[in-house]
Amino acid sequence: MLEFRCPAELHGVIPAPQPASLALPDWLKAMPAQAFHTLNAREESTVKRCPPFIDAMTSGFLIPLMCDVRIENGEFIWDNELPPGGSLSFVRSPISFHDSSQVTGSPLFADDRFLIKFHNLWTIRAPEGYAILFTHPFNRFDLPFTTLTGMVDCDRYSDNWIHFPAHWHDLDFTGVLPKGTPIAQCMPVKRETWKASFAAFTDEDTRSVHELTTAVGQEPGLYRRKFRA
Repeated sequence: MLEFRCPAELHGVIPAPQPASLALPDWLKAMPAQAFHTLNAREESTVKRCPPFIDAMTSGFLIPLMCDVRIENGEFIWDNELPPGGSLSFVRSPISFHDSSQVTGSPLFADDRFLIKFHNLWTIRAPEGYAILFTHPFNRFDLPFTTLTGMVDCDRYSDNWIHFPAHWHDLDFTGVLPKGTPIAQCMPVKRETWKASFAAFTDEDTRSVHELTTAVGQEPGLYRRKFRA
């Protein structure tokens, strides 16, 4: 279980993290399960019926934007009426910025642009032995930003907030990011040392691969029916 906590005066005021399975985007809900494949000249399944695509989007939890943020001509505007802090101080703005020098030498660098940083006022505690992978919400290409990926040992580091740097890639975006917009997806990851082996197919491997690839080609939905956990 992941434990999300926030200051008492913010509980019920800022949106809580949600299971990703309960926060699928409207475009996915509205898209058809099948569409006409022009090359094959027939109706075929879309990604809405692709279990790996959907399973990624419904795994873990989504961290929400704490309030509406309006973007106009490159300016970020918000009105975040949080109650006064008590014994604990906390940031009151939904975003701040990283100077571009912090990504010098990376593909994110631009000398005339900042990186934004989304603020998150929920601390996160993971079970012993687990880290949390934070990344851009899976398959959310509709969002005008891309959250950077990072991993935090939240079984040990659980009494401080974790904020999320992001690259604002849609320079033409004008409008509002609504309160509750997912700004990061988090997935528990067990800390283990993994090893790998490498080998050529045996005769038995070859038969097994041939049988399964043939079955997948002949039986639509086979993975979903027989192999999906």
